Amino acid sequence: MTFALAPHVTATETAHGMVLLDARRGTYWQLNATGAAVLLALTSGTDPASAAAGLTAAHPEAAATAAADVTAFLTTLREAGLVTGGAA
Repeated sequence: MTFALAPHVTATETAHGMVLLDARRGTYWQLNATGAAVLLALTSGTDPASAAAGLTAAHPEAAATAAADVTAFLTTLREAGLVTGGAA
């Protein structure tokens, strides 16, 4: 299960997270530090369950929702055409 930014998407890390530019649509997506960390994990070969486990390790208070949050985030990225790969 490998994820990648779509060819028309450029990512730039910022002091507070990351900005994605969808060159096809001319739109920007601003990710906070957590979203950036999850996206970097997913595009580095980490599966969604492991990305959620990483969130839980960093933020134990989010343990109850981390898996669902990663799934929802990934769904949003896919629906926006920002990432490719993985099992749909």
